[in-house]
Amino acid sequence: MHKLQMVDLKRQYEKIKPEVDTAIQRVIDSTAFIAGEDVKLFAKELAAYMGVKHVIPCANGTDALQIALMALGLKPGDEVITPSFTYIATVEVMALLRLQPVFVDVDADTFTVNIDEVKKAITPKTKAIVPVHLYGQTANMEAFLQISKEHNIPLIEDTAQAIGGHYTFADGKTAMTGTMGTIGTTSFFPSKNLGCYGDGGAMFTNDDALAEKLQMIANHGQKVRYYHEMVGCNSRLDTIQAAILRVKLPHLDEYCDARRAAADYYDKAFAGHPNITTPFRAAYSHHVFHQYTIKLKDVNRDEVVKALSERGIPSMIYYPVPSHKQNMLKEFGGADFQLPVTDLLQECVISLPIHTELTNEELEFISGNFIEVVEQLRK
Repeated sequence: MHKLQMVDLKRQYEKIKPEVDTAIQRVIDSTAFIAGEDVKLFAKELAAYMGVKHVIPCANGTDALQIALMALGLKPGDEVITPSFTYIATVEVMALLRLQPVFVDVDADTFTVNIDEVKKAITPKTKAIVPVHLYGQTANMEAFLQISKEHNIPLIEDTAQAIGGHYTFADGKTAMTGTMGTIGTTSFFPSKNLGCYGDGGAMFTNDDALAEKLQMIANHGQKVRYYHEMVGCNSRLDTIQAAILRVKLPHLDEYCDARRAAADYYDKAFAGHPNITTPFRAAYSHHVFHQYTIKLKDVNRDEVVKALSERGIPSMIYYPVPSHKQNMLKEFGGADFQLPVTDLLQECVISLPIHTELTNEELEFISGNFIEVVEQLRK
């Protein structure tokens, strides 16, 4: 059996090695390392896959979030509603732009933003809402779109963990995560469901004018070279990464299906266990399991992590310290927010290995040992 990894990128690469190596060599031979043809082709191909009008590639998922906020014209002090239970990048960009994060709690089952808490948090200063699609599960976008329409508040979908997923509306129509709000953002960090071999990101929108603005901000605020119309930044997806992503994009559904199959195995193995709550799958969400995150009850989670490691099984805590408790956000009053569900989750969640290359033998070993450890350590 292979050494277990949270994400086994080497085995995934080995399956597509000839195509990836050829794509990289093609870029090297062309020497078009910045803004090469593969960047344009990838944007076009991803737009077709997503069913969205515009894809604007950029350097990473954090930049995508920052550029999205900049494109909306938000000013220092404007409020942005966001979950605290998310990767810090979601909120970090708000602090960089001197915006005021307004933290709301998440749903205890889906781990995504609690829509009722969002409604209570809206004020005249609310200028954007960021519904994060966490762990691969889509937030309740139909409800968010209704709020956006009623209050005329833009939505920025943080879909860094859920690319390849989709949402099913009440009338049966579906849409890909990242394509329903005002702007969608994603990351192509190597461990993502669609990951490159370095850093990369993208933004999505169906608004022509907004797409042009996003593109300009990502390129030093210019549309015509050397004529800078607004303050921007330097955020580019390099051509080699785009070429790799073009190879991997046709496999994205396959990768998501493999993760879902692994999650199915875990679900069955842990079903009915009194100390283990498996991930909830909302009826409206096509969960693509960027992470397989469960809740533990009446067991010392840190001891579980240690015991698993001793058996050669990696695990992770996403996230041990939520955003509102991070020192970097003290000046924004983070600690003043009362988020009981978030506080509970930070103490009980644990993520097990999940990726495209997991075999039944590995899944059996992980799940069997996990149950043994939990039962040995339960209180």
